[in-house]
Amino acid sequence: MRTTVDLPDDLFRELKTIAVRRGITLKELLRTAVEHELALAQRPVKPYRVQFPVLSSKEPGKLDLTNADIEDLLA
Repeated sequence: MRTTVDLPDDLFRELKTIAVRRGITLKELLRTAVEHELALAQRPVKPYRVQFPVLSSKEPGKLDLTNADIEDLLA
């Protein structure tokens, strides 16, 4: 399939330079770059695990904070 891609001149020149250094065509460089991005998109995302306690307390089990206290802790 053919497609048209609009690239800024400086980006195009940089891509062309990379292709020349690698001894491949610009078409090959762009195809491998797209394939690489697609492979990354297929990788499973590791779930983010929260470690508890998120906020430490001098009295575990009791956390009495005002909005100002929370803002101070997050700053």
